[in-house]
Amino acid sequence: MDLSKRQQQIIAIVKESGPITGEQIAERLNLTRATLRPDLAILTMVGFLDARPRVGYFYTGKTGSEIITEKLMKYKVETFQSMPIVVKEDDSAYDAISAMFLSDVGTLFAVDQDNNLVGVVSRKDLLRASIGNQVLQDIPVHIIMTRMPNVAVCYPDELLVEAANRLIDKQIDSLPVIERSNEAGAKVVGRITKTTITKAFVELARNELM
Repeated sequence: MDLSKRQQQIIAIVKESGPITGEQIAERLNLTRATLRPDLAILTMVGFLDARPRVGYFYTGKTGSEIITEKLMKYKVETFQSMPIVVKEDDSAYDAISAMFLSDVGTLFAVDQDNNLVGVVSRKDLLRASIGNQVLQDIPVHIIMTRMPNVAVCYPDELLVEAANRLIDKQIDSLPVIERSNEAGAKVVGRITKTTITKAFVELARNELM
């Protein structure tokens, strides 16, 4: 975020003389404490300054990029995950195409009868199945899907930036979010997409501009 001239002056004073009270900062700038209150609140909320009762304000030593990175590293998958769009592994490729278009997604997650993740079906998989004279109603999803354990996944308590890195590394559009469990099955509880990552960065930017 861009700091105002007065906010930059406040940071300079706190760097030089901190810890320092709000009244002392106001006196140095020939302003009232009430006038400075919004600036001090913003600088503290964003992370440039910190405050301790009966002690005053002190400079955290963090740059703007460090503050943004610190905030980003607190974002968890569970905060941003959306509802998963699933199909049964025995559903037909035709049913999968219908589900994909109705839900406006590029990837479907295939589950077994116990709703455990068994594979992923992409647009490319369905396009490949559509080529030729094959009857899509006769092709089950499990024939064309990418099977576990060859599916990249993420977990609700995982950092969002780690999921984003996995999307880039695997060159895929979405990840199923699954429960952490010691059991053999993996329940699908959400999905993370490139759009999800974009929304997270937009939210971060908005927060920084507040």
